[in-house]
Amino acid sequence: MIPQLVRSEWTKLLTTRVWIGLLVAACALAGGFTALLTAFAGNAESGLPPIESSEYQQIALANGANVVGLSLILGIIGMTQEYRHRTATPTFLASPRRGRVVIAKLAAYAVASIPFALAVLAVTVLVIVVYGGARGGHLDWTADNVEVLVRCGLAIVVYAIIGVGVGALLRNQVGAIVGTLVYLFVVEPVVRGIPATAPAYKWLPGGALEAMTATLQGPDLLAGWQGALVLLGYGLVAAVLGTVFAVRRDVV
Repeated sequence: MIPQLVRSEWTKLLTTRVWIGLLVAACALAGGFTALLTAFAGNAESGLPPIESSEYQQIALANGANVVGLSLILGIIGMTQEYRHRTATPTFLASPRRGRVVIAKLAAYAVASIPFALAVLAVTVLVIVVYGGARGGHLDWTADNVEVLVRCGLAIVVYAIIGVGVGALLRNQVGAIVGTLVYLFVVEPVVRGIPATAPAYKWLPGGALEAMTATLQGPDLLAGWQGALVLLGYGLVAAVLGTVFAVRRDVV
């Protein structure tokens, strides 16, 4: 039953233009940040490492993680569109076991976010190779560089899973998107900027993401593998809570 539900979710995803818009925006964002970094690499005033250094390569590759907010929105829309377009009732009637529906959405968007992540990382690499090469740089396929790419891709996938869980919890599409973006770009920076709360930042999703993908880590971040485990934990919690709430609450 679940495989059929997963295919149904992919059909819904591919018959709308939302995912295309998010993918284009994600590629443009990753490419733009990487180009900007490349333009200022080696500039004494920017403090960025020189274009020919391995440090530049890792920082540039890590730009792929800047699009996690968009993969989060993709997951939120995938779940909340059922409530926004009033299709939750027929969906749950067709599959009375609501837990299976949510699990199918989690699986579908986890898999769908993989090509999403690959496209973003490909654009990032392309900018480094073309623009960085034009400025005298190069890209070495070292184990460290590949690890940065893998971690960025993993972060994009996990944030999509978190998005599905958040969507199941909140159900209101606009509220869920606005609320999560405010949390990511306002609440977490405030937590990090206040000395009394700064130590807690490393345990938050943003701190875990930074530990996974940042190549110039501050002293208050977790190790990379620890950040990956924390972020995966948030994804698991969001998935479980989203499933529980979807099963127990009435459809309105």
